[in-house]
Amino acid sequence: MFHYDPVLYSRILTEVTLAFHIIFATIGVGVPVMIALAEWTGIRKNDRYYTLLARRWARGFVITVAIGVVTGTAIGLQLSLLWPSFMEIAGQAIALPLFMETFAFFVEAIFLGIYLYTWDRFKPKRHLMLLIPVAIGSSASAFFITTVNAFMNTPQGFTLENGKITNVDPIAAMFNPATPTKVSHVLASAYMTCAFILAAIAAFSLLRRKGDRLYAKKALKLTLTAGLVFALATAAIGDLSGKFLAAYQPEKLAAAEWHFETQTKAPLVFGGILTEDKEIKYGLKIPYALSILAGSNPGFEVKGLDQIPNELEPPLYVHYFFDGMVTIGMFTIVIAALYLWLSRSKRASKPAPRWLLRVIVACGPLSMLGIWLGWFYAEVGRQPWILRGYMKVAEAATTSAHVDTMLLLFCLLYLVLGLTAIKVLSKLFKNNDVADELIAFGVFEKRGPLE
Repeated sequence: MFHYDPVLYSRILTEVTLAFHIIFATIGVGVPVMIALAEWTGIRKNDRYYTLLARRWARGFVITVAIGVVTGTAIGLQLSLLWPSFMEIAGQAIALPLFMETFAFFVEAIFLGIYLYTWDRFKPKRHLMLLIPVAIGSSASAFFITTVNAFMNTPQGFTLENGKITNVDPIAAMFNPATPTKVSHVLASAYMTCAFILAAIAAFSLLRRKGDRLYAKKALKLTLTAGLVFALATAAIGDLSGKFLAAYQPEKLAAAEWHFETQTKAPLVFGGILTEDKEIKYGLKIPYALSILAGSNPGFEVKGLDQIPNELEPPLYVHYFFDGMVTIGMFTIVIAALYLWLSRSKRASKPAPRWLLRVIVACGPLSMLGIWLGWFYAEVGRQPWILRGYMKVAEAATTSAHVDTMLLLFCLLYLVLGLTAIKVLSKLFKNNDVADELIAFGVFEKRGPLE
């Protein structure tokens, strides 16, 4: 017999919404930075190829922003409808960053409109200056929203007495202990992911041997250089995140590493399968690595799940999310470094190997998968808490009898939005050929696509 569970449906709907929104949110944060890099490079080198890169990326960016507005609005609506108890308590403490995120988006949207309208009306350097508020506004939006999520992991800045919130300090709530590492990791990973998505598009163009090859090669080199820098930054911040978890959320770190016993010289477990009696099979254990990750010292004592009550233990399958995220990050670093090394070596005059271009194409969706895995780990690893130490997920959810209907309607909405975005973007670039635009720019006379 069917059993309706509003908590389960609320979780599913929230997960689906966040998974869909994070695609456009990530693009919204990272692409303005890549546009700025391309336009700045074009000005610095007096190279119109890079200027055209910025121009074409900006066109596609507008479409993703429009979709992101819809999905972002859906998240705000669902917070109130699906998690009313959470918003009743936490909403007062986190109202400031939620308001500031709206203000940051308005700044981004206003200057984006001016930026798009003035391509042929302002001098290049002045036009580039218009992009600075766009990039700052998009990153500021991510900052404010991420502080809300950080607050859910390390809540502070309020007192909870008899279910009532008092003594609210919104600044303390926003700048909680999780804010530095979470915000920096979100920003760096968004920049990295967008760089690899744009690199995948350039590599795909080279594989198809359509369009202007020099344009695609310049795009690929710029995006992979940025991608490598941001990937290394993401890895460094990930190390700091491990130390934060050891200090403030030891149960999340222990679950990710299947670390069951508190000990010094703790090994880091990569891969493997966990049996029903909690034995690890086929996993690679790296000696001392977990202690080094948690405390920069092989002798650091890492708290295990033996010190966590069973009812507060996170799901152990988060280990796979964590491993997948780390593996993708390391893989993109290797691929970007390999391509850039080949482009600077004696083989620079030769075309990049087709197998390498195919791998770079795969790095685009893989990077977005890494974003998903990171967020799954962050959210599932906090379970059973929605507000750590104060409120569990089951206590925060709605008791409405119609969440299943909402789930169906929102899934249909996301399907329509996704298909619409794909169709509009594909038609936008199909109708604006790179070679034709380069001719319009006066870069060269009409010629063959492979010249």
